[in-house]
Amino acid sequence: MTEGRRQYLTVPKLTDIPWLVHGFGDAGWSEEDFLDFAASRDMRPVIMRQAHSDTVHRLDAAPAEKLEGDAQITNVAGLLLVIRTADCLPVFLVDAENRAVAAVHCGWRGTQKRILERTILAMARFYGSKPGKMLAALGPCIGSACYEVGPEVRESFLRAGFPPAILAGSPGRPRRSLLDLRAANIWLLEYLGFQQDNILDSGSACTHCEPHFLSYRRDPGEPRRMYNFIGLMPR
Repeated sequence: MTEGRRQYLTVPKLTDIPWLVHGFGDAGWSEEDFLDFAASRDMRPVIMRQAHSDTVHRLDAAPAEKLEGDAQITNVAGLLLVIRTADCLPVFLVDAENRAVAAVHCGWRGTQKRILERTILAMARFYGSKPGKMLAALGPCIGSACYEVGPEVRESFLRAGFPPAILAGSPGRPRRSLLDLRAANIWLLEYLGFQQDNILDSGSACTHCEPHFLSYRRDPGEPRRMYNFIGLMPR
């Protein structure tokens, strides 16, 4: 990951795609900054009402009203798919062969519901996307050392088929677990057939620990969110 000029992070392998625009925003990049950026690229932002669901929207045009859901896919140039985060994991999917992209909001609920899998299957259905040829980019999120969950969350992940390795014991708290959101979604990508070299991971950046990111767990009264975006440039 490299830092962009306007307080968002970009992924070199995605930056190399000439028709693609993308970025993972940080705490210093406001909604106004983001909207100015979109306007400067002559792109239409699509900002959902996120609900920690497994709902995936396919966009053939800009929607007439705000959608509710947690993933968007499109092959239409000029639309900028947006995911807003403050600890949850933003994931971008890119099918360069068929010029299609997705933006996915992977909080613990969406991850447990395997929203990433639903999104990939939707891209395969509508665009002919093949997981073995796609790219996935994972943005900053809360790290496993800071993400304690209860036994009901642990059991829900195990019932959903995730490996126990994505959960660790919480020191001194026997009924609690530490959830690794990043590892859970990387496991799911590999399970679905993504090549390891095509999973572009932002690494160990933890939104809870690093002050240049927003964190709901660190600052629950903070209403702002980070703007993460991907889209096909206007032709």
